[in-house]
Amino acid sequence: MHIKPAAERALRRGHPWIFEDSIRDLSFEGQPGDLAVIFDQKDRFAAIGLYDPHSEIRVKVLQHDEPAKIGHDWFQKQLQKAIDRREPLRNSGDTNGYRLIHGENDGLPGLIIDRYAETLVMKLYSSAWIPHLHDLLPALAAVQQHERLVIRLSRALQNAVAFSGVLEDGQVLYGEPLTGPLSFHENGLTFQADVVSGHKTGFFFDQRENRARVRTLTKDADVLDLFAYSGGFSVYAAAGGARTVTSVDVSEPALAAAHQHMQLNTDIPQVASVEHETMAADAFEAMQRLQAQNKRYDVVIIDPPTFANAQSQVDSALRAYASLAALGGSLVKPGGDLVMASCSSRVKPEAFFRVVNEATPNRLIQQVKTGHALDHPVGFPEGRYLKCLFAKVVT
Repeated sequence: MHIKPAAERALRRGHPWIFEDSIRDLSFEGQPGDLAVIFDQKDRFAAIGLYDPHSEIRVKVLQHDEPAKIGHDWFQKQLQKAIDRREPLRNSGDTNGYRLIHGENDGLPGLIIDRYAETLVMKLYSSAWIPHLHDLLPALAAVQQHERLVIRLSRALQNAVAFSGVLEDGQVLYGEPLTGPLSFHENGLTFQADVVSGHKTGFFFDQRENRARVRTLTKDADVLDLFAYSGGFSVYAAAGGARTVTSVDVSEPALAAAHQHMQLNTDIPQVASVEHETMAADAFEAMQRLQAQNKRYDVVIIDPPTFANAQSQVDSALRAYASLAALGGSLVKPGGDLVMASCSSRVKPEAFFRVVNEATPNRLIQQVKTGHALDHPVGFPEGRYLKCLFAKVVT
């Protein structure tokens, strides 16, 4: 396979994707999982990766610059490198739920593995991985002990007729069957996840460090947690000594999970004593209603889902962030804290932080900007999706 000059330059910089429209010529049309060898304009080896004819990203690059035999040993080496990177988490003693493999950013494009105590959950985003599971799974067992492995499939992969019946989303590949949610610990707090049918792999690990920072802000505070989902930030706020926590989400099942997470942590006195209220509502409408009621909070947390799945949606996403920031800022008591995050990879950090500040002119001080946690490394520009702003709000 030969690719166009711009794609070759990106490849030389370590980019892990070859798009369909970047391919200049192809020796033959391959099958999902075939190894695609990419040559430069002088017919020298440039990279090797997994071919996926069903995806706009035709090749998920595994190895740059030097040829390699892709198989059990290669996978084991890559997995071990990723696990070693997470050694501080493994040794923390109070956290056994985290991301073990972060796809492209750990050199394994289209593959996610999350750890929930002694269960691993592997999510595939490309059919190209399926033919390699016979090498990948033994390699994983060799470097990471686990009692159970659950396979999750992206929606596109679930709908791929070619693989109907080969794998099922939520299938336990080995280990005891699951009869309910799994429990795990994060910074000493207890959470549960439905790893069989829950969103993504069941829980969002990427905000762990930001949740821990929120815990330091909430002593004797009234806290509003918007887009609360299953209450990760809410539980941390309670553990930090909040007086009240209001969790807002459009999903009633998510709020039920948030309530359950509070109950799981009542062995912590601060959580046991918090006044926790849930509100099933659209976050924008809820903030407008609270604003009209002159409600004010010591800490307001805004952690929305992605607003920009395509470049064409970036401008509307920035407008949405501006609206959220203006509403959220108006609900913070003078001297309180606004915490606002974005997980839209197409929205650049500088643009996100700029619109938040423009929406709250001259009101945000002592700003702290955070990014990715240890288990969510960034290996290429598009892999940097998470940004979060912590700021004091003045009148």
